[in-house]
Amino acid sequence: MSKFAKLKEVVAATEADVEKFYNGGNSAAGTRVRKALQEIKGLAQEIRTEITEKKNAAK
Repeated sequence: MSKFAKLKEVVAATEADVEKFYNGGNSAAGTRVRKALQEIKGLAQEIRTEITEKKNAAK
């Protein structure tokens, strides 16, 4: 569950940079968003693996 909380934190922290990139035209913010999305991708994969392991252990 802590990984999901971390995922939500990263998404929330990235929101300002998304706003700067799309509405302000700030290219550096776009780079930060891409980096955050890569981190989100990794966290999502870890959560998926954890869920699969827990599901299979219950069988």
